Amino acid sequence: MNFAVLSQKSTIYSTKRLLEAGVQREHNIIRIPHLKCIIMMENKKPHLYYNGREVKGIDAIIPRIGASASFYGAAVINQFEMMNVITTVTAEALWRSRDKLTSLQLLSRVGVRTPRTVFTNYSSNVDEVIDMVGGPPLIIKLLEGTQGYGVILAESHRGAKSVIEAFNKTRTRIIVQEFIKESAGSDIRAFVIGRRVVASMRRTATRKGEFRSNLHQGGIAEPIELTDLERKTALKAAATMGLDVAGVDMLQSNRGPLVLEVNASPGLEGIEKTTDVDVARKIIMYLERKVKKQRG
Repeated sequence: MNFAVLSQKSTIYSTKRLLEAGVQREHNIIRIPHLKCIIMMENKKPHLYYNGREVKGIDAIIPRIGASASFYGAAVINQFEMMNVITTVTAEALWRSRDKLTSLQLLSRVGVRTPRTVFTNYSSNVDEVIDMVGGPPLIIKLLEGTQGYGVILAESHRGAKSVIEAFNKTRTRIIVQEFIKESAGSDIRAFVIGRRVVASMRRTATRKGEFRSNLHQGGIAEPIELTDLERKTALKAAATMGLDVAGVDMLQSNRGPLVLEVNASPGLEGIEKTTDVDVARKIIMYLERKVKKQRG
């Protein structure tokens, strides 16, 4: 089969592992830098070019689209979809998951629990917003933040009000969330492929006073066995976003698992090294099944 990984750099761990896994499974697999692709639209004849040549004969793609490249990356994915190429992440699913507000609304609509969240059109009634999430401490997130960046813990009413008002003044879009104290600076990453959770880990902040557990922020990770409810929550969250491959981040709370985010391009390094699960191979095998099913 002919597979392509949409990735800007060949040195990225996830990209290297997917290419290796594809070769090990005896497929023709290449890397295509999506930002260097040229899209050509013609009546019922979608074309895509890279490096001066038209891209043809691809059975399936694995998009690894960074947050800063979402717009053009989604356009490239959409072009492949128009060419009847299977993808682990559709353009629509990428947009859904990258929009923090929309993703939380969709999850709420289907009954997937999330931390209590408030979003306003730069409301001047900041005290009301703070009260709606249960008061301080509380979390303030930039809608465009990723990997733990753009996330602020406000520990006092005065501090929270000051930060929210500052963002409102600069017309910066934020959401305000309740702080889940019992999670104790840790979260769960469930790696979903198709309708299965193939690996899971708990990430814990190590620096004193740090509440963000992201490995990019210096957190540590350990393998974890999910409860039935946590597994069902992760699967439902990924399905709601329309993602075949997803990293679902959850907090363990007194009222059950709370979904923080559904990642459309979850990194492989942390989950593979923590759990010893060959996630890259499982992604390739999943694509094999999808291609065979399409061919009938």
